[in-house]
Amino acid sequence: MSEAPADRDSILELTELTKRFGGLLAVDSVSLQIKRGEVFALIGPNGAGKTTLFNSVTGMFRPTSGRVVFDGRVITGSKPHEVARLGIARTFQNIRLFDFMTAVDNVKVGRHVRMKAKVWDSLFKLPRERHEEERVTEEAMELLRFVGIARFANHYARNLPYGQQRRLEIARALATEPKLLLLDEPAAGFTPQEKVELMELVRKILTRGITVFLIEHDMKLVMGISERIVVLDHGEKIAEGPPEEVRKDRRVIEAYLGKSA
Repeated sequence: MSEAPADRDSILELTELTKRFGGLLAVDSVSLQIKRGEVFALIGPNGAGKTTLFNSVTGMFRPTSGRVVFDGRVITGSKPHEVARLGIARTFQNIRLFDFMTAVDNVKVGRHVRMKAKVWDSLFKLPRERHEEERVTEEAMELLRFVGIARFANHYARNLPYGQQRRLEIARALATEPKLLLLDEPAAGFTPQEKVELMELVRKILTRGITVFLIEHDMKLVMGISERIVVLDHGEKIAEGPPEEVRKDRRVIEAYLGKSA
């Protein structure tokens, strides 16, 4: 990782980002810039390359070419734990929780990247380890309250209702103290009321100084909360701009509805 020329208004910048899987071009030379403190949405039909782009930013995949700059630092090809430590957290399209751990313990796992105690502190139950464990538990409970599921703190993750599992995954991501939060289809499977509550939660997250980058298929939600939108189709960026412009773009309409529309 190396320093890049600083742009104080930008927290994430992708330049000609490309990802190939053999002969399949999943992300095709995508460039975009996300400003600090905004909600930035990535949309497109199924198979457009949205999650692949997320994976290329967070270190799950190594980009074939191009550059990823986060908070003034080049992080192209960095490993997931390195990306998390720098301040990028994410949720997943398919929920990934520790099923047989309680909700509070799931959130505590997210704090691991920020913990200071060493192995021997834990082995010998030194005061440093005990104090940190108490602090992490308190912080985890605060995050459960923040996302509105504190009453489920001692429930196994697998026993939580679907919507609460989504909120738990967001709480665990917030436990890493991110500067940028990536949400991959956070409203998938939600009722209309749950979607309204999700929008409220995203706005609360912004008040913590966290920038939000999301993938979402619900256009009403996207148009209602995003400040800027990028549209992918077959891995290619076909549109970018504020919601009112993107929704009228001819290429976007064709990508979702077909050329006859």
